[in-house]
Amino acid sequence: MTRFSEDSLTEMVISRMAGCDNARLQEILTACVRHLHALVREVKLTEPEWFQAIQFLTATGQKCDDKRQEFILLSDTLGVSMMVDAINHQKPGGETESTVMGPFYVAGAPDLPMGADIARKADAGVPTLVSGRVVDGEGRPIGDAVMDVWQTAPNGLYDVQDPSQPAFNLRGRFRTGIDGSYSFHTLKPVSYPVPTDGPVGRMLLALGRHPYRPAHLHFMVSAPGFETLTTHLFVTGDPYLDSDAVFGVKESLVIDFEHGLARFDFVLKSLQ
Repeated sequence: MTRFSEDSLTEMVISRMAGCDNARLQEILTACVRHLHALVREVKLTEPEWFQAIQFLTATGQKCDDKRQEFILLSDTLGVSMMVDAINHQKPGGETESTVMGPFYVAGAPDLPMGADIARKADAGVPTLVSGRVVDGEGRPIGDAVMDVWQTAPNGLYDVQDPSQPAFNLRGRFRTGIDGSYSFHTLKPVSYPVPTDGPVGRMLLALGRHPYRPAHLHFMVSAPGFETLTTHLFVTGDPYLDSDAVFGVKESLVIDFEHGLARFDFVLKSLQ
């Protein structure tokens, strides 16, 4: 029997995974054990502190439902989502940079014709026409690309957060023209706080962090033969560009929304 010690425990746990027939799972869990044990040793974690962490994770799971994903919010606010994105979506060829999906994407948005208005409720926002093209790395148009779009209302809430908004308000799904063009009407996006009524919000408060995201539009753009792009377009001059609560801002995605117009060309990365 192996003599127990703080140092031997880590290897004991890892050795129990020797029979795992999933090499990738074994690799990930081995690293998790090593880093988690190292964290406990580094900060000399107490039993009450560990139980508090368990309660926090339990509360995070309990806050999740079909309209809200608190674990995604936790991942976003800790910078993990952006780290995973950075590792998996490198764009050395100058393609449009990606960023986090966020916790409020909803599948099944209605298909709309080019130029349609995604605002289904009369709000006091700034009417804005968003347009541009979807092209490949050589600048060639990508026709019939699918573009999912979503954003908050002027009150800073997504439709799934706000019962006063109709379903799929400020959401839409478009297909580019043969020349790669797209256009739709919407309301100029506003900055807003991520939800603060759950464990993640309490964590931000305890850390002295603000919960705000700079104003943005969400996009998911896909086409056969190309890597699906999940990204935002941010509003130039927003006060939270340098302190986004989820670390999602990239300079190349910050554009002007002036005089009711915004234009941006999306460049997709080929899978070949």
